[in-house]
Amino acid sequence: MTTDPLLLTGELDDATARLLRTAEALDATDLAAPSRLPGWTRGHVLAHLARNADGFVNLFTSARTGERIPQYASPAARDADIAAGATRPPAAQLDDLRRSAERFAEAVAAMPVEAWSAMVETWRGRPWPAAMLVWGRLREVEVHHVDLAVDYRPTDWSPAFAQHLMHEVVSGLADRADAPAMVLRFDGTRHDLVVGEPEGAPVIAGPAAELAAWLIGRSRGETLTVTPDGPPPTPPEWI
Repeated sequence: MTTDPLLLTGELDDATARLLRTAEALDATDLAAPSRLPGWTRGHVLAHLARNADGFVNLFTSARTGERIPQYASPAARDADIAAGATRPPAAQLDDLRRSAERFAEAVAAMPVEAWSAMVETWRGRPWPAAMLVWGRLREVEVHHVDLAVDYRPTDWSPAFAQHLMHEVVSGLADRADAPAMVLRFDGTRHDLVVGEPEGAPVIAGPAAELAAWLIGRSRGETLTVTPDGPPPTPPEWI
């Protein structure tokens, strides 16, 4: 999958439309039910997605103007906004989710060509190229759609998205001392992804979506095969 922001906007539009259709079907009881994220209801997940879109708008504005604008006012403010939005009625949740997605799309459209090369600072303090923000939002939408614990699963991700996510996660594990050595082999390819020293490391194989979901803690890896036979190792906590 390309990370070109202008080419990726169509993928994001489709993912956002799927998310909105799911949100439209959730009533107050559904929103108060637990999500897949510990301590968060589905309402928390939707409130996070809305505020995440606005946080990315802040970063687009920073890239466009050259001003240092944080993604969120502070980590505490981020958490407070999510908590405050989690218990809203379904109509308010849906309206906020839709309007924040529209603001994101408007911010993308307002980006001049030269601004895409700017570096911005995410709320975790990590510098990121502005050109990666559309991918970052797509990742948020697709993964947190799964976290709603409804009828959307990693197997609903496109193969291109799943493969790109897996490559990104494996790249991030390269410098982590807590990452177990392993060889990842996904269906339809002869190209292995290697974490740590491959000699003697277990080979974990399966569909790209299942591997990616396992790597980011959205699956226990029950459908994966491990050679030599045994349980898959435990990946470290994802972002």
